[in-house]
Amino acid sequence: MDGAWLLTVLDGSFSEIYIVDCTTRRFIHVNESAQENLQYTMTQLEVMSPLDIAPELTEASLKKILHPLREGITDRVTFQTVHRRRDGSTYPIEFRLFRSPEHTTPVFIAIGNDISQHQAAAVALQLSELRYQAIVSNIPGLVYQFLRRSNDNIEFTYVSDRCEDLLGITANELKNNPDLFLDLIMNEDRVSYLESMQFSAQQLLTWNWKGRIWIEAWQDIKWIDIRATPSAMPDGTVVWDGVITNITQTKLEEIEAKRSSERLAELSAHIQQVKEQERMRIAREVHDDLGGNLTAIKMALTLVKRRVAEEDTVMIEKVNYIDTLADRTIESVHRIAGDLRPSILDFGIVAAIEWQSQEFKRQMGIPCNFSSTDEDIELNADQATALFRVFQEALTNISKHAHATQVNVNLKRIKNSITLDIADNGRGMEQSDRLKPQSFGIRGMMERVGSLGGKLSITASPSAGSLISIQIPLN
Repeated sequence: MDGAWLLTVLDGSFSEIYIVDCTTRRFIHVNESAQENLQYTMTQLEVMSPLDIAPELTEASLKKILHPLREGITDRVTFQTVHRRRDGSTYPIEFRLFRSPEHTTPVFIAIGNDISQHQAAAVALQLSELRYQAIVSNIPGLVYQFLRRSNDNIEFTYVSDRCEDLLGITANELKNNPDLFLDLIMNEDRVSYLESMQFSAQQLLTWNWKGRIWIEAWQDIKWIDIRATPSAMPDGTVVWDGVITNITQTKLEEIEAKRSSERLAELSAHIQQVKEQERMRIAREVHDDLGGNLTAIKMALTLVKRRVAEEDTVMIEKVNYIDTLADRTIESVHRIAGDLRPSILDFGIVAAIEWQSQEFKRQMGIPCNFSSTDEDIELNADQATALFRVFQEALTNISKHAHATQVNVNLKRIKNSITLDIADNGRGMEQSDRLKPQSFGIRGMMERVGSLGGKLSITASPSAGSLISIQIPLN
């Protein structure tokens, strides 16, 4: 009864179980799981031994496996081998081998499990690891995993091999002493680094930080870019997976480009200033010299007209013609001088903007309403001239492109700045219009405003056209 019950238990097991005669090495019993997997019946297996179903096993290797059990060194042995089915296919199997107690029939009991899936999973994991390493090795930066615990302790749980190339310290050094990374960051940039980390941890948003590190071994400063994705653990720990890249070259080029842009802006502002000064000089000379000469001519013509006999109608007509020509020339002189440097600017920016608004209405026939919060706003000569020129250019653009029937201009002082809003009800201005290669008017306006430390924006107007808003700080 006990033997039958034991065989029932063995046959009900999902593991392969073999009972082997110690002397003959023949199978005494093979459970149903093993028979099914091997594709042999028990009758067929009774005349077979482990060497018949395990092609990798030899008499010598089997003897070596059994030796610790025979000598009583251990009560069990674990080993792996390969079984061959009746159809020739094979599968890996792992065995635990036991020897029966001395007072019973001397047999070996082998309990085995097919490890095909386990090995396949191990191979897949290895391939995945190789793919990961291949990807990491080709990423132009340091791949890392960083965590901050609830007590603010930090730890680098993973650091790729590029650590030393980027930071001048090995991956093991960084993992053993995580504070080394903070020590690398230059003092001026540490606050922003810690603040960006705190913000990312609180909001669980991508951690994006750019800053400088000092590599003592190389006596060199590098710019780095941190991009990492956070995730929160139940215990309050925040884990970031990300990449640290060396952006030194890009940053230096960016700084140099910014410096070049600033130098160009300074040059442009200087050229504009020189141009305005030259315009002012020419306007003064035109007004004073030409105006004075023309006035003298007018006076001389008056004397000539008095001395010409009344009956000399031909001469009188010539004198009158010359007088009329002198008047027209004087008007031209005033107009040219005004274009070069409007004398209205001497009365202040409010009066100048209001005058130009009325001139635009008179010349273009488009209503141009002006309003101001102050009767006068104090500006230095450069600020007043630049703002006036930008206003003129804005009106020129409206007259050429907007197809507007109404323009509203508002000048106001807000605390320590002056704002000029120019709104029209025209067709509006698209973003593409501002990016056209030949849009020098808008670029010139932006450069003039920028040279004064101000801002110029172009948005949609409430009246369906465009709104040009200019803000300039007051010195």
